[in-house]
Amino acid sequence: MKKFLILLLLFSINLASAQPSDLESQLFNLPDVVFKKIETPEGFISAYELKIRQPIDHKHPEKGHYYQRAYLSHVGADRPMVICTEGYHRPTNRVYELSTLLNANQIDVEHRYFGESIPEGVGYEYLNLEQATADLHRVNQIFREIYAGKWLSTGISKGGQTTIYYRYFYPDDVDVSVPFVAPLNRALEEKRIYTFLDTVGTDECRQKIFKVQKRILENREAALDKLWWYNKGAGNEFTYLTFEEAFEYAVLEYPFSFWQLGHSCNVIPGDDASLDQLLDYFLTVSGLDFFADKGMKDFASHYYQAGDEMGYYSYRTDAFKGLLKALPMKPNPTAIFMPEKEMKKNFDGKLPAAASKWVDEKGNNFIYINGDSDTWSSTAVRPSGKTNAVFFFMPDTDHSKARIKYMNEADKAKVISTLEKWLGMDF
Repeated sequence: MKKFLILLLLFSINLASAQPSDLESQLFNLPDVVFKKIETPEGFISAYELKIRQPIDHKHPEKGHYYQRAYLSHVGADRPMVICTEGYHRPTNRVYELSTLLNANQIDVEHRYFGESIPEGVGYEYLNLEQATADLHRVNQIFREIYAGKWLSTGISKGGQTTIYYRYFYPDDVDVSVPFVAPLNRALEEKRIYTFLDTVGTDECRQKIFKVQKRILENREAALDKLWWYNKGAGNEFTYLTFEEAFEYAVLEYPFSFWQLGHSCNVIPGDDASLDQLLDYFLTVSGLDFFADKGMKDFASHYYQAGDEMGYYSYRTDAFKGLLKALPMKPNPTAIFMPEKEMKKNFDGKLPAAASKWVDEKGNNFIYINGDSDTWSSTAVRPSGKTNAVFFFMPDTDHSKARIKYMNEADKAKVISTLEKWLGMDF
C-alpha cells in the first residue's frame, strides 16, 4: 500500500509538471500565436519563442500572411511590458537593459523581411515602415490581453529607428519609448555626417585617419595583392561588387567605422609602420568582408529600407583625386547597396521629414540615449524644447557603449526618476 501511494504521488507530480502553466493557457487562447518553451533568461520566470501570424499587407489581409518570430520573457502580468523593436535579424533572446531595470516582461519582435520573418512569394514592396510598425501594433494589441499594464518600447541602432517610427505611426501604443543610438536620417546622402567627420575628435586624430586612407590607396597594387590573399583565405566572394570596388569602399568607410565603433587614435599606425602592419590594423576597423557577397545578402533588406524610405550616407571622394580607380569621384559613392543592382531607390524624404517634425513637436515621453563620438549621433534626434523628451549624449562614447550601464551615476538617476515619473511607479 505504501509503495502504491508513493507511485501515485510520483505520477501526480509528473502529470502536474506536464500541465500547461497559467501563462501557457493564456497563450493558447491568443489569436494567431504559436509558441514553444525555451531556456529562461536570468531574472525571468519563463520564456517562449513565438510565431505570430501577420498579414503581409495590413491594409489588405486577403493578400496572405506570414509568420513573424518573437521572443517572450515573462516576469508577471502585474509588471510592465517592454516591446523590443528590432531592426535586423538576431536569432537569440537578448535581454534589454530596460527590461532588467524595470523588472519587466519583454517581447522581442523580429523585423519583417529579416531572419525567419520573411514573407514567401512576394517582393520587397511590403517592406516599409508603415507595414513593419503595423506588425508591432498588432503584437501590442494581441498581448494586451495578458499584459494590461504599462508598456514601453525600446531598440538599438536600426531597432531604435524602428522605435521612433513605431511611436510616429502608433503614438498611443506605449507609455514610454527609449531608442538607443538611433539615427533619424533625412536624405539618401546625409550631409550632417560629413560635418561630424570634419569636427569629431582632434585635428591630429582626423589627420592620422586620413593618412591611413591615403597611404593604402597610394600603395594600391601591393595592398590589393595582400588583401586578395587574406580574403581568399576568409572565403569572401565578390560578385555584387568587384574586389577592387570593395577595396575602395572599405577605405572610404574607414573614418565612419572608426568613430562609430570607438577605436583609439593612439593605436593608429604611424608613418614608420610597414604596409603589412598598416593593413593588419586597417582590417580591424574596416574589413572588406562587409562589402563581400555575404554582407550584401545579410543586409539586403536593410539597404532596401535605406534606399526606399529611411535614408543613409555616402562617401566623399574630393581628397582622393587620382587614387580611386573603380569608384566614381562624382557623384559621391553611396553606402546603399540595393538587393539588386538595377533596383531603383524610391526615397523622397517625405516620411523622415514628417517623423522628424512629429518627434520635435509631439514626441513626448521619449528618452534618447546616444554617444557623442558615435558617427550616427550626427543624425540623432536633438532637443526641440517643445516636448518633455529627455536626451543623453554620453561624452567620448561610441555606438556600442551608449547604454544605461555605462552612464555616470547622475545620469542613471535621471533615467530612473524620469521612468518612475512617466510610469507612475517606483522600482
